[in-house]
Amino acid sequence: MAPSDNKTGKNKANAAAKAVAKGASLHKSRKVRTSATFHRPKTLQLSRSPKYPRVSVNHGPALDFNKIVLYPLNTESAMKKIEENNTLVFIVNVKSNKRQIKQALKKLYDVDTVKINTLIRPDGTKKAFARLTPDVDALDIAATKLAIV
Repeated sequence: MAPSDNKTGKNKANAAAKAVAKGASLHKSRKVRTSATFHRPKTLQLSRSPKYPRVSVNHGPALDFNKIVLYPLNTESAMKKIEENNTLVFIVNVKSNKRQIKQALKKLYDVDTVKINTLIRPDGTKKAFARLTPDVDALDIAATKLAIV
């Protein structure tokens, strides 16, 4: 009986070896799709490594103090503003804003302003009215630093 058991044991071993070599045929689980729309897979995004720089020079600020304040006005109405309202009148760059005008006047003429009023004239230039602090005389500034009186 022993030899016949051995044959069946060999047969079982051969069958097991074949099954291992072939692999078990199991049911593979499918991925659950939650949308009916097909989206292409995300591809590899490589970082840029340019052959040459696209911008050659760093540009500085477009408006410096000398480009902001163009020139003071010395018309009769401007002189009246200087005498009565302690206000200096300038023609300034159209693209400059009130803060830039205030800083430019501080830098160029060393005067502190209470407020700046601006308007764009019909000829396309911008006029700025710089109201000076009460401790500074606009007539004195106009005579000494601007030389318009």
